[in-house]
Amino acid sequence: MFTGIIETLGRVTGLEQEGTNLHITVNSDISSELKIDQSVAHNGVCLTVVRQSGDSHVVTAIQETLIKSNLSCLQVGDSVNLERCMPMNGRLDGHIVQGHVDQTAICTEVMAFDGSWQYTFEYDALPGNVTVEKGSVCVNGISLTVVNSRENSFSVAIIPYTYEHTTMQHVKEGTLVNLEFDIIGKYVARLTKSY
Repeated sequence: MFTGIIETLGRVTGLEQEGTNLHITVNSDISSELKIDQSVAHNGVCLTVVRQSGDSHVVTAIQETLIKSNLSCLQVGDSVNLERCMPMNGRLDGHIVQGHVDQTAICTEVMAFDGSWQYTFEYDALPGNVTVEKGSVCVNGISLTVVNSRENSFSVAIIPYTYEHTTMQHVKEGTLVNLEFDIIGKYVARLTKSY
């Protein structure tokens, strides 16, 4: 389980296709602390560390993961948001994040204000994938609060710290991002059969 509070940015230093799998090599500040079999969220996708050496680690994304996320779009040199799983005695600073991406979304608008940014994303309104005003959503692994919730789109407001320390600084109109909808909202939607 994750919180959606990004620990650090990693840089993709290698991509290796093997059958339908993609091995992703990432260099980061936390790579040297990782162990094989450890779960780490990469842009919100829970992946298992399969190799580790110095300041780099390798994870493998299978076909299902590549279909449902934006990991298939990665290129060498790209930045990725990284978060290790939450320790059981830790604080839940964001919200409950599983690292299971529901779908991707397209950024349709970026508005810069004096000290903050508002991003709007459009997604396929599939059953159970819902947002609510002031609710939580995970965008590329970042726990964010929803504003302007609509049937197939929503906006989020970004503070300078989040902008500077995550990949949000690279998101522009047309950028494909990973979405994980709030697990509690998905359960409520299923229980009330509102999907």
